[in-house]
Amino acid sequence: QLQLVESGGGLVQPGGSLRLSCAASGFTLDAYDIGWFHQAPGKERVGISCISRGGTKTNYVDSVKGRFTISRDNAKNTVYLQMNSLKPEDTAVYYCAASTSTLCNTLARYAYNYWGQGTQVTVSS
Repeated sequence: QLQLVESGGGLVQPGGSLRLSCAASGFTLDAYDIGWFHQAPGKERVGISCISRGGTKTNYVDSVKGRFTISRDNAKNTVYLQMNSLKPEDTAVYYCAASTSTLCNTLARYAYNYWGQGTQVTVSS
């Protein structure tokens, strides 16, 4: 069964760093574009970053530019989100999602086909 599993979330102080992983099982990620999304309490799930299947294109929403870095290792069937200079407003459940068609041209939820279950990130003193 096709599955995406996020890991690496936890509690971190403001200004700290965290590295999230998105591991695929049941399929290989090399034919998929990957997006990272987050959902804060009471808010909608929104896209924050994506990476194309070959890793040649990346995009970031303005709120995370310069702080977050998306990368992928297709040999490990894993995509990463390095999160630096974390802020309390980054607190959310973080999801990865795979797309067969976006080529990292959109972060709209409807364009992503497969979703993980999410990992909690809490930024607090």
